[in-house]
Amino acid sequence: MVFHALGLMSGTSLDGLDICHAAFEKDENGKWNFEILDAFTFPYSEEWEKKLRNATEISAEELYELNSEYGFYLGKKALEFVEKFQLKNIDLIASHGHTVFHQPEKKFTVQIGDGRAIKILTKIPVVYDFRSQDVLMGGNGAPLVPIGDELLFSQFDACLNIGGFSNISFNANQRRIAFDICPVNIVLNKFAQKLGNNFDENGEFARSGKVNLELLAKLNSLDFYQKNPPKSLGIEWVSEHIFPLFEKENTVDVLATFTEHAAIQVAQVFEKFALKTVLFSGGGTYNSFLVERIQHYSKAEIIIPSSEIINFKEALIFAFMGVLRIKNEINTLSSATGSSADHCSGLIV
Repeated sequence: MVFHALGLMSGTSLDGLDICHAAFEKDENGKWNFEILDAFTFPYSEEWEKKLRNATEISAEELYELNSEYGFYLGKKALEFVEKFQLKNIDLIASHGHTVFHQPEKKFTVQIGDGRAIKILTKIPVVYDFRSQDVLMGGNGAPLVPIGDELLFSQFDACLNIGGFSNISFNANQRRIAFDICPVNIVLNKFAQKLGNNFDENGEFARSGKVNLELLAKLNSLDFYQKNPPKSLGIEWVSEHIFPLFEKENTVDVLATFTEHAAIQVAQVFEKFALKTVLFSGGGTYNSFLVERIQHYSKAEIIIPSSEIINFKEALIFAFMGVLRIKNEINTLSSATGSSADHCSGLIV
């Protein structure tokens, strides 16, 4: 049976809402195959970007209101997508939502965007809230994409996503290991915006800056990097540990220093686990200077895929996780998140 699913993904870097329409089918050998049929990013308006960026600062009452409002926003954009590509017979919508709080050590994670609102508008079955169950089971609630890496991209030693944060997944001792490596675009975009750009295109600002070796050493010695996986990061950690270091620094030099830091952290993981072929995806893949610096520190072969995979791999995998949820199959790996067992996660409307 072929499943047609929409995956909705909003990342911490607030570039926009990614929607991916893909077909999934299991062959006679039990292997899942996929095809991306349509994909589009709806950029956030200034108003929506501000609402999402400031969501950690508002009251509980306002957050509940935003949860509903953003759910209807997602439903509206899903309908626009269906109309734009003249789609029929969509089996389900899988929505990641937008992460506001992520504190698994306190047993909670919050992704706003009520799936019931999406269902009310679209009349299509919706799967949402993929992370909470894992956190309640003692996991990090992240990263979740390793199930897709395992079942859809097994030809590569590892899959690296560079978005607001960089995260990686790979097989070690016949188990899928996955974890967040370090912040990337959540920091780089903030400082590029001080220079009048939404992001550091091709890493040109960073390329022109000077690396502050003292700051670089401080960044590389942060406790998080000494911890063993599974582990994950959230905006709260960045606000506490990263931004205060840069308060008085030259913006271009901050970009140079932090790009070098991200490259070192990513390359160290490649080398530590002897990874030979690594599939890159996420917006940071377009940062050619960052990719150059990663390659400088690592012997791994970097695979840059089609722009569809770079831009929409996470949305694709959330669509796939929705299919697995509807089929009641495992879609979350305890070896990746640290939860007590593999499980099938997500609320169905």
